[in-house]
Amino acid sequence: MLSGSASHWCRNRLSMRWRQTCLLAYWLSLCAADSLFTCPSSCKCNSGSLEVDCSGLGLSSIPSDIPTNTRIFLFHNNKLSTLPGPVFSNLSALQRLDLSNNFLDQLPQNIFSDLGNLTELQLRNNSIRTLDKDLLQQMVLLRQLDLSINGLAQIPSGIFDDLPALRLLSLRSNRLQSLDRVTFEPLVSLQQLQVGDNPWECDCNLRDFKHWMEWFSYRGGKIDQLACTLPKELRGKDMRMVPMEMFNYCSQLEDENGSTVLDNSGPPCTKGSPTPSKSKSGPEPEVEPSVGCPQKQRYRPVSVRRAIGTVIIAGVVCGIVCIMMVVAAAYGCIYASLMAKYHRELKKRQPLMGDTEGEHEEQKQISSVA
Repeated sequence: MLSGSASHWCRNRLSMRWRQTCLLAYWLSLCAADSLFTCPSSCKCNSGSLEVDCSGLGLSSIPSDIPTNTRIFLFHNNKLSTLPGPVFSNLSALQRLDLSNNFLDQLPQNIFSDLGNLTELQLRNNSIRTLDKDLLQQMVLLRQLDLSINGLAQIPSGIFDDLPALRLLSLRSNRLQSLDRVTFEPLVSLQQLQVGDNPWECDCNLRDFKHWMEWFSYRGGKIDQLACTLPKELRGKDMRMVPMEMFNYCSQLEDENGSTVLDNSGPPCTKGSPTPSKSKSGPEPEVEPSVGCPQKQRYRPVSVRRAIGTVIIAGVVCGIVCIMMVVAAAYGCIYASLMAKYHRELKKRQPLMGDTEGEHEEQKQISSVA
């Protein structure tokens, strides 16, 4: 009996000590986490979500004592103008980075190379004018990218090749005039594209991107209005609403340019070229008058009235009208011939009808005499 009670007391004692040990370990882990996640001065931090918020403080540089396990870093509404190369080298756990509303005008090539876990990158409302082709390499988890309200005049081909998970891309309010469809074809997961408020030139350079936009909309993607700025005939019109017949002249220009390149396989065309002298002792070579170099055909937008599609539609309508007129004429001829035949038969029957009437009158006279 005593042995049973002793064993029960020992078990209770061991379980109590085990609980105390677990509580102590949990407390030590919390202390260690707090000590590891030290918040930079003048910034706000959340140790639960591992967030560091340094926004709206007028800072011109990123603090160097950001915890290495930070997942969310907010640095918008500051005075940041440059980014040193290794500023994000120790923040490999970062998932969201917001650098909006600053004064950035250039981004180093490998500035984001260590952010392989980044899913959201906000660069809105800066002064970025150019982007390096390798800027977004190794960011395979990136889902949202905002480059709106900058000074971008072009997007380099290949910059989106390593972004298979990108779902939202914003290029609004830049200086873009044309885009290449090859740049956007690697974005297989893209769901929303924002390209409004740009000075788009709806010419041959934008034709292939129009094809891509139609395919993107067909598979369920969302894209805002791409309003044309030039030419004047299309100003304010959505590029997707412009008929493809308006771009048929592009293939003609390509054919002409190709033939020009084949014809001019010799030296480049110059305004004046010296004629070779027959002998060394002869006079200096004379310069021929300026040769008419083939000028590049100036872009002349084709109006809707002259579009080939309109011409084809007009031709089809005219053909239908002509066919209807031929059918009506044939019907009239057939009707006229039938009526003529009917009248001829009617005239043949009229004498017969007159004889029978005479016979009836003679019989009436005979009956009256009798």
